[in-house]
Amino acid sequence: MKNDLIASRIRAHRRQKLRERTRGMRKRRGVALILVLGALVILTVFVTQLQEQTSAALSAALAERDSLKAEYTARSAVNLSRMLVATEPGIRRMIGPIFMAMGKAPPQIPVWVFSDLILGPFNDAEGAQTFARTAGTDQSTGKNLGLSGAHFDLKIVDEDSKINANAVVAGDPFTRSRFGAQFLGLVAPPQYNSIFEKEDQDHQFSDRATVCGAIVDYVDLDETFYNCDPFGNAPQSDSGEDNFYQQIGLGYSRKNAALDSFEELRLVRGMSDDFWSTFIDPDPEDPSKRVMTIWGQDKVNVNSANAQTILAIACAGEPTAKLCTDPLQMQNFIMGVTLARSFTAGAPLFNSPKSFTDALAGKGLLGPLLTSLGVDPIQFRSVKDVQRAVTTESKVFSIYAEGVVPGMNRETRVRIHAVVDFRNAVELGTTNPANAASASGATGAGPLGGLLPQNVGANANAQAPGASSSSSSSSGQPTDADIMAALASDPAGAIVYYRIE
Repeated sequence: MKNDLIASRIRAHRRQKLRERTRGMRKRRGVALILVLGALVILTVFVTQLQEQTSAALSAALAERDSLKAEYTARSAVNLSRMLVATEPGIRRMIGPIFMAMGKAPPQIPVWVFSDLILGPFNDAEGAQTFARTAGTDQSTGKNLGLSGAHFDLKIVDEDSKINANAVVAGDPFTRSRFGAQFLGLVAPPQYNSIFEKEDQDHQFSDRATVCGAIVDYVDLDETFYNCDPFGNAPQSDSGEDNFYQQIGLGYSRKNAALDSFEELRLVRGMSDDFWSTFIDPDPEDPSKRVMTIWGQDKVNVNSANAQTILAIACAGEPTAKLCTDPLQMQNFIMGVTLARSFTAGAPLFNSPKSFTDALAGKGLLGPLLTSLGVDPIQFRSVKDVQRAVTTESKVFSIYAEGVVPGMNRETRVRIHAVVDFRNAVELGTTNPANAASASGATGAGPLGGLLPQNVGANANAQAPGASSSSSSSSGQPTDADIMAALASDPAGAIVYYRIE
């Protein structure tokens, strides 16, 4: 009996333990599922974050790659443009006999106007096809032509076709008077009166002469105030523009140096929004429509200047002419110049400064056309001064090159603005300074200007200062003067401004 009782208690104890264990297992039911779901959530967050970081890094790498590709596409367009402009003297020499047979000097050929077409084979497939259709050529045999996965948009602007505000930096009376006459000729028409009756950005009122004088005094080295009276004898004031800028609370004064960028003109007194959009930058998307610049020569190229600038040059020579006071004649003049250029299909209208003054006096080919439109001939006060203020050849150009790389959901663009000065450039393919001088018709310093001694341009065998007498052209080796001339100038011009956007 005792053993049965013990066995019964053991069985009861086991049953109790089993019930407790079962009850505990029921309480822990679903814990594994929760652990699994939690692990899945953590893994999902981790994978999502990793994917976002990887995608962001990949997108940044692709953007950096496309940006670099677009930049070097634009750089290539700039270099191609420099090469194109550098070939112009050679093209001019090829067509020279035609003009010499007519007793005229060959004019500068504006090859830069057709840059998009001429450089088409170096662009994308569309540009190459356009060139092939126009020129009737087969480019299938060409090598290393064209771009893949990118293209460039190009525009070359002739800076010598505009009125140069930096021309007055020296401060000599003739240059200041010339700029003053050109500026007043530009802004003098009565339809612009409302611009000078409004407040400028500094809440001041400035008339035409004040704005003209402010530009000159902001740039030139002269400490006297310029009254912008090119045809009068008004005394010059001893007070400087510094007082004005300080009196109205601006944190700068006159620069007394050449402007470094086009936007610096905004700092000059009298630059209202209306003035800026009318005379300085009429269309920000098309820099060729500007009539003023801070680059270029001191003279304006009348062959490439727009009709408005030519009108300003004409009125600078005789501001009281009816052309400069009658809005109808102004309109007819602009229409006549535009019409004449459409007839010439890009060929220069004038072969010399004299032909320009003759045309405005009613002579030549353009003069009768203007007369038929009711434009009175101009009798300039000084024909020589007008001729000294203009030229028929450009040497400074702005190159606006934009590299474009298309993508799936975006398009990467990088724009480069480069200003190239060809005034001291040796003709492309010329190794002898004497040949370059004779090709350009120059004497003395030749095409290298003040970079070389005068005898270098005239005589290739002349030695540069300090040169050794052992160098001689008779040995068939280049002289020191040849080497100096080769290093002095790049046939593709000198870059004087470079900006990447």
